[in-house]
Amino acid sequence: MTHTMPLLQPPVENYANPKTCFFHVFFKAGALAFYILSSLFFSSFVIIFVVTVFLAALDFWVVKNLSGRILVGLRWWNEIDDMGESVWKFESLDQESLARMNKKDSWLFWWTLYLTAVAWTVLGIFSLIKFQADYLLVVGVCLTLSIANIIGFTKCRKDAKKQFQQFATQTIASQFSSTLQSAFSV
Repeated sequence: MTHTMPLLQPPVENYANPKTCFFHVFFKAGALAFYILSSLFFSSFVIIFVVTVFLAALDFWVVKNLSGRILVGLRWWNEIDDMGESVWKFESLDQESLARMNKKDSWLFWWTLYLTAVAWTVLGIFSLIKFQADYLLVVGVCLTLSIANIIGFTKCRKDAKKQFQQFATQTIASQFSSTLQSAFSV
């Protein structure tokens, strides 16, 4: 009898990369906490805007370039080709390595990625309700950075699965073809 773990509970194993996990969460929490608590300490919107967006930008960079690669084995970027078109680029570990990734690291990565966007959305709704257009701008920038990472890593994960399926199909077709050739060449 197999036991499946509920989706909302993190896996039981320990974190394989605790320092990376810490920084993956640190800048997200820092940007959110500073934004929420800053009005208690600062009256300057400029300070609140600059520090919050700076922390969100650090989070974007850490997730995109470090924690995504280390915690889930994925990396993405966007380039402009010679025709001026935006081209998504993806890197991922091979399927065997991806399957060996630490489940708790992966769980933390995906849940915090999505929950951060939810938190910024809720804060944006509060800014709308309070008619605070300036604070809505801060939330908009931070939400955009969060969503960019969600889109990039989701596309990257789908691309990795597609590449694995293509590889498996080609391998099976190649094996089938060589089996047929050896069967008919006596």
